[in-house]
Amino acid sequence: MLDFPLWKKNFLWAITLIAALAALPSLATMTNVRWPSSLPNPTISLGLDLAGGSHILLEADQAQVARQRLENMEEAVRAALSSARPQIRFSDVSTADQRLSVTLDDPSQVDAAREVLLPLMSGTGLTSEWSLEVLDGNRLVLTQTEAGVRTAVTTAMDSATDVVRRRIDSLGTREPTIIRQGDTRIVVQVPGLQDPEELKALLGQTARLEFKLLDTQATPAQIQSGIPRPGSELVPGAVGGDYEGTVLAVRRLGGVRGDSLTNAQQTFDPQTNEPAVSITFDAAGAQRFAKLTTENVGQQFAIILDGEVLSAPVIREPILGGTSQISGGFTLQKATQLARALASGALPVDLTVVEERTVGPDLGAESIRTGMIAMGIGTGLVILLMIAAYGRFGVYATVALVFNVLMILGIMAMIGTTLTLPGIAGFVLTIGAAVDANVLINERIREERKRGRRVIAAVENGYREASRAIYDANATNFIAGVLLFLFGSGPVKGFAVVLIIGLFTSVFTAVTLTRMWVAGWLRKARPADLNL
Repeated sequence: MLDFPLWKKNFLWAITLIAALAALPSLATMTNVRWPSSLPNPTISLGLDLAGGSHILLEADQAQVARQRLENMEEAVRAALSSARPQIRFSDVSTADQRLSVTLDDPSQVDAAREVLLPLMSGTGLTSEWSLEVLDGNRLVLTQTEAGVRTAVTTAMDSATDVVRRRIDSLGTREPTIIRQGDTRIVVQVPGLQDPEELKALLGQTARLEFKLLDTQATPAQIQSGIPRPGSELVPGAVGGDYEGTVLAVRRLGGVRGDSLTNAQQTFDPQTNEPAVSITFDAAGAQRFAKLTTENVGQQFAIILDGEVLSAPVIREPILGGTSQISGGFTLQKATQLARALASGALPVDLTVVEERTVGPDLGAESIRTGMIAMGIGTGLVILLMIAAYGRFGVYATVALVFNVLMILGIMAMIGTTLTLPGIAGFVLTIGAAVDANVLINERIREERKRGRRVIAAVENGYREASRAIYDANATNFIAGVLLFLFGSGPVKGFAVVLIIGLFTSVFTAVTLTRMWVAGWLRKARPADLNL
């Protein structure tokens, strides 16, 4: 138990010093001391409650998911029936009350149409996502089930969370917190961001890009009345765009969506030198875009962003390279923002900011200051108590406690974790709990001496017997910390991280390091008794 060869001492000291030295850049940052740029500088990221920043709560429109799903099904049904062999003729496809109705020209083709539509209705789970019924002998009605809508909402929210994370990463921020809350909400916390307007503008932009052909048969009277022709829809012009203040009629189906973009960059229009956005499609998107422009040379197609027409150029020639340019009276800031939004992907559902608040850096600095005061007072009281109660062994416990705090900070810096206000509370708790192991060990050594054991035997038995209780107690705390980390969120996870790291460093410093120091002192001084 007390045998420490030279290689083992060197190994333990190397682990201790590396972890402790890794804490120095973080301590320098917290105390506003300049750290040399030539040296490694792993630092702990501060959470929203310490560094200040922005908190935003986003909410999705569940009904929009159902509408989009119905529109996708309509397009799939039209394509499936038209491509069936023999072709299944239909005269009308309509959507109302979350239902899709298809009227067949020939009632004898009902069974064939059913067989064509069944594969489109199958979901990923065991429950059906669509129901199908036949009415009036020649009309097939598809209805979305509640299970199907729930699955679609869950998928959309998961995708929206990923898109939000990519957009925030494009701002260059560190350690954002992005979590789902309930079925239709996303919580976004970005430390260090004091002005949430840019973040709100970026997250609130759906960036749903569409290319649709203009409906040239729509009359001005129909557009003015707000009632589009069957198969068309009315789309307003975007503010600052070529069609601001007007409304255009476009074909509702058959266009190209921007969900297959691979890249988007802010550029400048070579003719007008105005800010623009260049986009690049993937292989499938490039093929669809080439087909659209090849089959409609000489016609106008609208570039629609989030339900507003940016521009409606004439297709002069087929666009086969899979690249295009979007313009529409952009400022440089708006073009850059749009490029970021398009590059990170379109949101599958609109997100509305329902709550926002900003945490000032002064509040975070005050939290750090009061937390440090609490930690300092707690550390001082523990040190006084340990030295008064156990003398030399209390000094060893105190030094171990200092190394314990430094190692926690160093490990957190090296693995890139975030320190929150509950994390500081975890530090204070760790300071008190870290010396528990030394208390158990020292009290056990006292008992062994009272039983008449010699000094070395008493120390060996004290460490051996007390270690069992120490390991058991820390194992239960470790399980609690893991559960907090897995099922908690935000600051709760910050507390769990400090707790888990502190458990390992506490056992290492309080048991292993102090035993090495005590063993060295016993071998050198060979005391006849212990002052415990």
